[in-house]
Amino acid sequence: MQKLNLPVYNARMKEEEGKSFIFDIIRKKYVVLTPEEWVRQNFIHYLIHEKKYSGSLMAVEKRVVVNGQPQRFDLLIYSRNGQPHLIAEFKAPSQKISQNAFDQAVRYNMALKVNFIIISNGLQHFICRIDYSKNSYTFLKDIPLCHNR
Repeated sequence: MQKLNLPVYNARMKEEEGKSFIFDIIRKKYVVLTPEEWVRQNFIHYLIHEKKYSGSLMAVEKRVVVNGQPQRFDLLIYSRNGQPHLIAEFKAPSQKISQNAFDQAVRYNMALKVNFIIISNGLQHFICRIDYSKNSYTFLKDIPLCHNR
């Protein structure tokens, strides 16, 4: 798999019937290794090990209903009080980060009301802090450390 703009970690991988799988520590199972999954799994480890977010507060590929339509987000991190805190949308490294990726995360956020939105293809990472009182957002240079511990 492609080298990403993230710290390297030792991924648990296996081959079965000609397909590659990677172990997802959140879902606690092997999942098909796609380029997008490679980004998600590396980013999860980055958030846990470098940014100190708790894996027990993470949800991967869960359903959210937006405008009456079921959707699936890539990663959601809850605060200790159970409120959605951060949503992340991942793309394959070969995909450029587009307005569509931001629009997708913002659509999910209509139902979730998170404080932070991350968009990443593993090479480029964008993080926004949402300010609901001013109805605005600010791009940040880095993902803040978790203060939820």
